[in-house]
Amino acid sequence: MKRTLMVVLLGALMSLSFPAWSYDVEMAQSYASLFSQVNGAKAGKALHFMKPEGFIKALHSKKTVVPVDVRTSAETGLFSLTTSHTLRIPVHQLFQKENLDRIPADRKVVIICKSGARATAVGTALRHIGFDNVYILKGGFQALATKYGPKQAHPKPVKK
Repeated sequence: MKRTLMVVLLGALMSLSFPAWSYDVEMAQSYASLFSQVNGAKAGKALHFMKPEGFIKALHSKKTVVPVDVRTSAETGLFSLTTSHTLRIPVHQLFQKENLDRIPADRKVVIICKSGARATAVGTALRHIGFDNVYILKGGFQALATKYGPKQAHPKPVKK
């Protein structure tokens, strides 16, 4: 009897000191809205993925595309984009107000990382807070480097 009473009391004390886990219902609803269009064959488009060939085409178009490289400074020190509009802001600094203010709202923004994993998280978060113009380079620098060498990325103009 004493043992049963002690187990019951211990259980009651534990339930008081460790509240039940719950999640943020409002946040879940906002993500439900964000991901409502992510379904079926058009899921990649709804997530704003951009293939490497689309990225190169956008860079060569007359419209300004702003790549945002979210890799660490050690990674960007080894190799990085050399376009004049590239922003280099590591993930751990990106959501600071002064860095969010650097992201243009009037141009297409492409988030880039090594493999696409960080870019997917960052791009999704940026779109979630209101940056509708944000796209994610599918496969990151790895896919870009696999798909394009210097000749493919910068073709010679056609002579007329």
